[in-house]
Amino acid sequence: MTRSFDELITEASEASVDGWDFSWLDGRATEARPSWGYQRLLGERLAGVAAGLDIQTGGGEVLGGVRALPPTMAATESWAPNVSRATRLLHPRGVVVVADPDEPPLPFGDEAFDLVTSRHPVTVWWEEIARVLRPGGSYLAQHVGPASVWELVEYFLGPQPEAARARRAEDEAAGAEAAGLEVVDVRGERLRMEFHDVGAVVWFLRKVVWIVPGFSVEAELPRLRELDARIRAEGPFVAHSARTLIEARKPGR
Repeated sequence: MTRSFDELITEASEASVDGWDFSWLDGRATEARPSWGYQRLLGERLAGVAAGLDIQTGGGEVLGGVRALPPTMAATESWAPNVSRATRLLHPRGVVVVADPDEPPLPFGDEAFDLVTSRHPVTVWWEEIARVLRPGGSYLAQHVGPASVWELVEYFLGPQPEAARARRAEDEAAGAEAAGLEVVDVRGERLRMEFHDVGAVVWFLRKVVWIVPGFSVEAELPRLRELDARIRAEGPFVAHSARTLIEARKPGR
């Protein structure tokens, strides 16, 4: 039986959005994955170093899915519910989870890590990444690229031409180089997303809060009703995520 608009909205508004697990969307939304396989790359690199740091680890789900971790492994996270979640998941594997406001400085000494990683960081402080890397160490990350999920952003906020130009791959590379790092690899992909009901959109925007800043069901109720009618009449709402893979190396002495 097809659920009503009110039922979908209520369910999505009450569901937990803790951590960085998107399994609630199974069967309700899809997103293609980048060809490079970030978690596989992460596992390969961590297996070959003595000390690693994962920045903005969320609930630790991505790092926790890596088979082998280095002898010294730390992770940072700013949101208190995620700090607790990551601690429960990662502590049994010897990872120290540090509550950090995601602003400089990182709470570690100079040249502390062989590898610094991050998946979808909100902000990237290149000078701090360079500072905590040992000479010859690397930063490997998957960043959100330019105009990600822009169809959804502009559905609620209208045209955003200036914001759409942020997070370009060439700007990421320039930031790394300005901090003294050598860019080894940088590439981007745009990936199809489909939202099959309005509840999936609500839950997604509650979880990924920077997509539509200040989003609330109450404020957007008319637009949500329009979106619900559109999906029922035309099929899934289609958007495209943008992802950038970047690897940068700190020169050796």
